[in-house]
Amino acid sequence: MLTLGRHTFSDDRLLVMAIVNRTRDSFYDKGATYAEDAALDRVRQVVDQGAEIVDIGGVKAGPGDVVDLDEELRRTVGFVARVREEFPDVVISVDTWRHEVGEAVCAAGADLLNDAWGGYDPQLLEVAARHGAAYVCTHTNGATPRQPPHRVSYADVVRAAIDDTVALANRALAAGVARESLLIDPAHDFEKTTWHSLEITRRLDEMTATGWPVLVSLSNKDFVGETLDLPTEQRLTGTLAATAISAWHGARVYRVHEVVETRQVLDMVASIRGIRPPARTTRALA
Repeated sequence: MLTLGRHTFSDDRLLVMAIVNRTRDSFYDKGATYAEDAALDRVRQVVDQGAEIVDIGGVKAGPGDVVDLDEELRRTVGFVARVREEFPDVVISVDTWRHEVGEAVCAAGADLLNDAWGGYDPQLLEVAARHGAAYVCTHTNGATPRQPPHRVSYADVVRAAIDDTVALANRALAAGVARESLLIDPAHDFEKTTWHSLEITRRLDEMTATGWPVLVSLSNKDFVGETLDLPTEQRLTGTLAATAISAWHGARVYRVHEVVETRQVLDMVASIRGIRPPARTTRALA
């Protein structure tokens, strides 16, 4: 079972995590959900579309506007409380690396801390343990938050991602985070070239073989754009192809912009694998 805060999911359940960016300079939506009311409308939309998780972020991952601690708190804490009040059954995730933000959003009702910078602030996993929150262990090769990768190299990128995320998961476990509330994330594009992200996707079964549930964040990323030579707004098809491969290899959680299309891909792969029955089966039987 996978336990995310107050919510538990069976091992064969593939979960959609919808992105809700409270930022002015998001690489994909360009600040469309920066305003609180617009962000809440986005939450309503993705929950209606079937997302089990909403991932709220107050700071763009890459270089951009300076967002200090007070500003990140302003963008996330009150909003988490509003989402928790309106949607008691949705899993609320917050994308942050700062333990102070983690503390405040968990008190406001967050279920999951999505530590996109791989334990950069070691106190964040202690916050997760204290609040009974779930925690995402991300592979960033020790990178500093919001710094772009430059000429990064690995002897074996998949081995590095496995070793680092499993080590972080074991640290979180020792700190008191529940075993069933930990996920590992290879972090496509984070401190990686396009070649690295493609190799991680191709060999994702090695990560799922660790026994830790795997989260992937593939949506419209640069490795898709560079592979197909496409701008951000034209990367959906490539994203869905990578999603299908990841689902076949056993990833559990999918952080995405497009919920409906992702759900259809996940359902189709699950049916091909034999873990989900078709919605109807009348062809050649009626």
